[in-house]
Amino acid sequence: MGVLDGYRVLDLSIAMAGPLAAMRLGDLGADVIKVEPTGGEWQRHVSAGGATGVEVNASFLSLNRNKRSLAVDLKSDSGRAVLHRLIETADVFLQNYRPGVAARLGVDYASVVTMNPRIVYVSMSGYGETGPYAARPGQDVLLQAMGGALHSSGRAGEPPQPAPYFLADAITAYSAFEGALAALLHRERTGEGQLVEVNMLDALVAMQMQELSVHTVGGVPQTRGDEIHAHTYIRAPYGIFPTSDGHIALAFADLAVLSRLLDVPALARFDAERDGFAHRDEISRLVTDALATRAAAEWLEVLGEAGVWAGPVYSYADLVDDPQVKHNGTFVTYDHPTEGTVTTPGFAFRMSATPPAVTRPAPLTGEHTRELLSSLGLSPADIDGLIDQSAVTAR
Repeated sequence: MGVLDGYRVLDLSIAMAGPLAAMRLGDLGADVIKVEPTGGEWQRHVSAGGATGVEVNASFLSLNRNKRSLAVDLKSDSGRAVLHRLIETADVFLQNYRPGVAARLGVDYASVVTMNPRIVYVSMSGYGETGPYAARPGQDVLLQAMGGALHSSGRAGEPPQPAPYFLADAITAYSAFEGALAALLHRERTGEGQLVEVNMLDALVAMQMQELSVHTVGGVPQTRGDEIHAHTYIRAPYGIFPTSDGHIALAFADLAVLSRLLDVPALARFDAERDGFAHRDEISRLVTDALATRAAAEWLEVLGEAGVWAGPVYSYADLVDDPQVKHNGTFVTYDHPTEGTVTTPGFAFRMSATPPAVTRPAPLTGEHTRELLSSLGLSPADIDGLIDQSAVTAR
């Protein structure tokens, strides 16, 4: 039994950030109901990075496990009436509509709290519910670009590069997950529900607590050098370095030790704490030239034996085959009725008494419509009537 067993979450979100936050609640045992349009959420039907499924795309499968699907037309009076009845049974209501859409549908916080005063209402947006940017599209790379960190990596003269994954979506999802759990704990103590607002911009800023403080507290500007391999605020050598057959990662190496291992006497004249920041380019250039002379595996063995912090640079294919990843059970596998065996990233934490688990595959559109409406007291005839009206669809 999960720690959130007995709690019900209504997930009215789309794309990545909202579905991921709701799924994490489901991983902990909550009954997560994905409330989606009668034709299904759009992400079901588009390819993900060129990967297409039989009926459902790959990313949808990884973001919507541990959920039941209710397919309902919220633009119809009868469809909204179904949702209103469901709201009365819920503990958490989560949505990431564009600002103003929830109010037009009658499911903004002011409306929902009248139906269920104890509700924890999680509203997710790109820049905030109000303010000069509220109506802007909250897409991941746009937020990464605005978040400031892209000027902290790479070389001077080269364009800033975003992270090669949906960083803004992911951190916003975990912020919403954190906020929902905190609000549920408050409700357990006081009986009070509340509104939890999360936006991608603030989530990205909060994630840079350490880096931004160097600027806001320490007054140090971001300055990318010609040989910076990663992170303008960290002393060299730090980052990804080429070898004769690939790359390795290097972090906080003792320069005297590195001078001996790489056979670069010039490194020994630098002190890491005194010179590692001021002379980043020169140090990085010396290390780069030396590492390029041997293969990655050779360097990792030499550096590892000396206690230098170094590691391999993996592709996804390397990652899934790594022995530590396999030992940890980092990935989970489940069976899906149309897509077969599905392997996706699992859980970021372990719990000894109430571990997270996969108990349901990602649902098919409207797979649980009849089941859920029956639990609300609707008769088979009532449900058939809603289907005939196109207010809901059922699998």
